[in-house]
Amino acid sequence: MEATVQFVVESPNVVYSPEAIEAQYEYRTTSVSRGESVLKVYPSSTSFTFRTARRVPRLGVMLVGWGGNNGSTLTAAVLANRLHLSWPTRRGRKEANYYGSLMQAGTVSLGLDAEGQEVFVPFRTLLPMVSPDDLVFDGWDISSLNLAEAMRRAQVLDWGLQEQLWPHMEALHPRPSVYIPEFIATNQSARADNLIPGTRAQQLEQIRRDIRDFRSCAGLDKVIVLWTANTERFCELVPGLNDTAENLLRTIELGLEVSPSTLFAVASILEGCAFLNGSPQNTLVPGAVELARQHRVFVGGDDFKSGQTKVKSVLVDFLISSGLKTMSIVSYNHLGNNDGQNLSAPPQFRSKEVSKSSVVDDMVQSNPVLYAPGEKPDHCVVIKYVPYVGDSKRAMDEYTSELMLGGTNTLVLHNTCEDSLLAAPIMLDLVLLTELCQRVSFRTDSDPEPQGFHPVLSLLSFLFKAPLAPPGSPVVNSLFRQRSCIENIFRCAPSRGWGGPTLGPMRVPGRAAHRALGIGGPAESPSSSRACVGLPPQNHMLLEHKMERPSLKQIGHVAASCHVSCKKELAPAAPQQLYW
Repeated sequence: MEATVQFVVESPNVVYSPEAIEAQYEYRTTSVSRGESVLKVYPSSTSFTFRTARRVPRLGVMLVGWGGNNGSTLTAAVLANRLHLSWPTRRGRKEANYYGSLMQAGTVSLGLDAEGQEVFVPFRTLLPMVSPDDLVFDGWDISSLNLAEAMRRAQVLDWGLQEQLWPHMEALHPRPSVYIPEFIATNQSARADNLIPGTRAQQLEQIRRDIRDFRSCAGLDKVIVLWTANTERFCELVPGLNDTAENLLRTIELGLEVSPSTLFAVASILEGCAFLNGSPQNTLVPGAVELARQHRVFVGGDDFKSGQTKVKSVLVDFLISSGLKTMSIVSYNHLGNNDGQNLSAPPQFRSKEVSKSSVVDDMVQSNPVLYAPGEKPDHCVVIKYVPYVGDSKRAMDEYTSELMLGGTNTLVLHNTCEDSLLAAPIMLDLVLLTELCQRVSFRTDSDPEPQGFHPVLSLLSFLFKAPLAPPGSPVVNSLFRQRSCIENIFRCAPSRGWGGPTLGPMRVPGRAAHRALGIGGPAESPSSSRACVGLPPQNHMLLEHKMERPSLKQIGHVAASCHVSCKKELAPAAPQQLYW
């Protein structure tokens, strides 16, 4: 990735020390009361003080399903970037990068320069964040293949890249995992040769020991656990079984029904580790969420939002916000990887169908002009297993909308998705964002006691198909609203104000073994030397360019205005966007 130039933002609202940065922010919103014939709107504002701890920790990531397509691809991606690998392809030589990662390859606008040109910087420069090259990996899998063999089985990466990565991944072996046959398709049994024995309670304790062992042996400050294993069938929500933290723990102790993913979630929470669910099943049952609140541990889910659903969350938002009444959405997929094979079983497909189908709900509800209460488009989702296409998933969608005066409009899309290459950067963003949120706290004038984000980390909604939200909180699926939420919270929280290149690796005594295996980088970070400031939220109004007589205060030289010619050849060139 390219190094970024230094930027400094002048602000009187920020105080920083070697340990933390504090920024003042005025949060403005509105509340609405419904009368019989009128809606009354009440603007309000709240003064926030954001505090971000500056020390970037040595972070470990434990993947459940480490030997699957996603787990092996993410591990390979981090290694390839850390080692600055390149390899030949039929289209020329390729170099390792983090394309597809919002944090690493996405940008945000700092504002306009004196010439009226927008200035952009990478997302990762706004706040002190863990470098993906420094992540340390470990995990579990029901298959005993080492990571090099798993990479070859996945058939995701070019052969030239696999050959270079092989010696670095061959020594990486997943820990035994939990296998409960009734939760995944029977066609997965052939892989299940690496299992944790014992009762559910014994399996829970083994997972907890694994987390502690990883943290200790790798010299980690934090561990985040991410489920990227098979889609499970839904677990029935039963009062007295999984509705409270106490009942869920008792259920595990008695050996009653609990899914493998919920076992991993409970173990992670009890060890103080954030847990993220990348599959569509209802892992985070009410008892697990209550346990997370009791232990003040982040949880997030559900189901990585990578290809077809991400497009859907953009396209339906575009159609409805343009005043078109979308009446029918038909989505068809076929894929040939192990995820597709597992989803060929009806109970597992049902979990995926639910997560894919709910993505348009908030967009429909946002427009009562088009949709009566309870009305929504017909929405059909089909997934088929076709082994030959492997990880190259095909998605075909048809969107039919009503136009004025009885007309209809139909859009048909074909989308070929390299499934794991889309999922891996999402997994990366989930881990980096979650860790950052663990270092952010805030207080208000009315509640001066510092607090963090809610344990159900809805800030991650941009990355999930069926995003979890705190009880009573609206669920947002619109992709641009989700992205805007992340960007504006980053801008309001103390910004690091420094975009220089990352320092080179530093030797860490006692960590040679993990470095030799290629699964961990340095804990040290240059963030402690970075000046930090808060930025106002991005509103995209550009009022200074929309006024007949501009009077907004501007800093520095302002380019002289010019009249726009009606003749095409005399019109001034459009402003060029600047990327740093």
